[in-house]
Amino acid sequence: MATTTSTTVHTALASVTLEVADPDAARRFYGTFGVDAYIRLRASEAHSTGFRGFTLALTVSGPATVDGFLAAAVDAGAAVLKPAAKSLWGYGGVVQAPDGTIWKIATSARKDTGPATREIDEVVLLLGVEDVKVTKQFYVGRGLTVAKSFGGKYAEFVPAQAGTVKLALYKRSALAKDLGVPADGTGSHHIVLGTTADAFTDPDGFVWEAAAPPAPTPS
Repeated sequence: MATTTSTTVHTALASVTLEVADPDAARRFYGTFGVDAYIRLRASEAHSTGFRGFTLALTVSGPATVDGFLAAAVDAGAAVLKPAAKSLWGYGGVVQAPDGTIWKIATSARKDTGPATREIDEVVLLLGVEDVKVTKQFYVGRGLTVAKSFGGKYAEFVPAQAGTVKLALYKRSALAKDLGVPADGTGSHHIVLGTTADAFTDPDGFVWEAAAPPAPTPS
């Protein structure tokens, strides 16, 4: 009896590496900001202009915690793109790190039910893409599992494991509008995604490399 071998690629997001001009300065910033456990850093002199096409979003418990993370980022040198404010979906604000990476900190709660903490409930990497449906199907073909999908507007995937960064897709123009920046941009995305499978580049030019083990923490 003939046997067949599955050729399905099982990709998972294993790491998020930010390419920065000054890794030491970025390491100090992200340590103060409180997100260093979720990202890696490496030196790069790649040029880009304008919007890099992605953002990292923190979901936290309440408005006071949002304010605390925003204040820590600003104290460490971040620029405010959108001050924290209430909206239909909750409360949040947007900052840009000194290395150029845009971060959104938000909560679905409109009122605090306890004191501010430094705990992060979820980290989401939002990729701004030209066609959500096409890119979603590309990643499904790579073995990712869709967790939520809203037509051609938004899609997110099941994370590799609890406590890791979740991958999501948002239409590029809508993501830029949400962040308060122009959608134009050229050059490097300044981000490299670690994959548990082989290296590849997605339809929007985001690069995935075979994930290396984390570097040891300096003593």
